[in-house]
Amino acid sequence: MSFRARIRDGDADAFAQLFDEYGRAVFHHAYRVLGDWAAAEDALSLTFLEAWRLRRKIDADGGSLRPWLLGVATNVVRNMRRAVRRHQDAMARMPRAEAVADFADEVAGRIDDAERLAAIRQAYGALRRHEQEVVALCVWSGLNYTEAAEALGVPVGTVKSRLSRARKKLEPVSPPRQVMGDRSPMKEIR
Repeated sequence: MSFRARIRDGDADAFAQLFDEYGRAVFHHAYRVLGDWAAAEDALSLTFLEAWRLRRKIDADGGSLRPWLLGVATNVVRNMRRAVRRHQDAMARMPRAEAVADFADEVAGRIDDAERLAAIRQAYGALRRHEQEVVALCVWSGLNYTEAAEALGVPVGTVKSRLSRARKKLEPVSPPRQVMGDRSPMKEIR
C-alpha cells in the first residue's frame, strides 16, 4: 500500500511520518506569514489537525504531499489572520484604559533585527493576500510554480504573474549615492 493510501486510510504511523517529514516546513511557512513563534506553533498544530480531517481527499497516486500540506497551512493561516483582525477590531471598539508607560517597546526598538523584521512585515503586509500567499509558498517555503499552483488550487500562470507583481512591489527603492565633495548623484554600481 502506498504512503498516500496509508495516510488516507488513517494509518497513525504513516501520519506521524508525514509530520516528521513536513512539520518543519509547515512551521516555517506559518512563521514567515504570521511573524510570531507562538502563532506559528498553533498554525502547525491546526494544519495537521485539518490534514487529518481532510486525509480522505488525498489521491492514492501522486508525488510529495508537501504542496498539499502547505495549501492546508495557507488556509489555516488565512483563518487565523482573519480571527486576529476581528479580535483587533472588537478591541478597538472598547473604551480606552489609562495609558501606562511600557519600556519593552523602547528596548525592542533598539534591536536591529526587530527593525528589519518590521520593515519586511510591513512590505509584505502591503501586498495583496494572493500575492502574499505566493511569496510565502514560492520564496519562503521553496515550492516551485507547479507545487504552489497545486497548493493554492490555481493555474501555474496565475502563480507566476502574482509572484512577478509581488516582486516588483517588494523591490527596494534606493536613493542615489553621492561622492564626497560632489553635488551630483553618482550612478549606483550593481
